[in-house]
Amino acid sequence: MATQELKILQKTYDMILYANICLKQFPKYEKHVLAADIRKSMYRLLSLIITANKKYYKKTTLQEIDIELDVLRTYIRLSMDLKYLPIKKYEIWTKNLNEIGKMLGGWIKYVKK
Repeated sequence: MATQELKILQKTYDMILYANICLKQFPKYEKHVLAADIRKSMYRLLSLIITANKKYYKKTTLQEIDIELDVLRTYIRLSMDLKYLPIKKYEIWTKNLNEIGKMLGGWIKYVKK
């Protein structure tokens, strides 16, 4: 399963690179609030993936990753609803998140075996 874990790490890394471009266009007054929360959530997601990859017992960490992914999805949807994020960038970003979610689902199924 090591290759799958590395793929999810790389996918998350790439998503963060894309997201930082999107976050730069947030209004100035939101850059230190919502944009900062989104950034923290993405970095936490990345940190949890690295942690899960290194742990022998992964189940609780994988659940934490799943929770953080949902938090991030909610922040991004809120950004789009508040018109800070154009619909096209929202679609690309959520597509990346969905791919990460699918990889995470596969990882969770593999660990449960």
